[in-house]
Amino acid sequence: MLPARVSLLLLFDIDGTLLAGATEEHRAALHEALLTVHGIEADVSRRPITPAGRTDREITRAILLDAGVDAAQIDDGAEAVHEEACRAYAQLCPEDLSHTVLTGIPELLAQLSRREDRMLGLVTGNYEAIARLKLRRAGIGRWFDAAIGAFGSDAEDRAELPAIARRRAGGPGAPYPRERTVVIGDTPRDVACAHADGARSVAVATGPFGVDELHDADAVARDASELLALLS
Repeated sequence: MLPARVSLLLLFDIDGTLLAGATEEHRAALHEALLTVHGIEADVSRRPITPAGRTDREITRAILLDAGVDAAQIDDGAEAVHEEACRAYAQLCPEDLSHTVLTGIPELLAQLSRREDRMLGLVTGNYEAIARLKLRRAGIGRWFDAAIGAFGSDAEDRAELPAIARRRAGGPGAPYPRERTVVIGDTPRDVACAHADGARSVAVATGPFGVDELHDADAVARDASELLALLS
């Protein structure tokens, strides 16, 4: 539960927002899980799946549908894929991902964490075990409350994640207020999921999308220094 003094709940995306270049082993883990559970070679998919802003469950479903696996089989195997992907990532993840932390992010997180009226959490399409390990190996996991956040393991539809994070941040039967929640991400899907829940969105153009492509956000930052100014 958030202490009463916290006035803003800040929910960060990971890839493209906090880190860049930390997806190779993550992708390999998802592909290994699909091969183990479904016998599908994801690397020979007939059409490329753009992962930006998607949940791990959504990405794996798209690959399997493209390979001809029916929806019922996908649903039945979803938890097995989740567990196998997390197991594989634990083996594949480099010991040190500090080089993937975007410029200015450690300073931004340190400054925000010193404010008693800010609480930092996560809203990411990564499965939770993958997200936590990725941030821990990058050296920035300590800034995020372990009890607050929502992940690709919680829902396939990213639009459902902010509400889940707010429920975890609030008290019994009283989700944290959406009007005091801000989702920070680098893709239009991050922006859309915030607005689907009635929360505010701040986009940062450090991922695959430029400032103009993120115009639906309530505010857009070019980098971590501008992001700090907005969130402070």
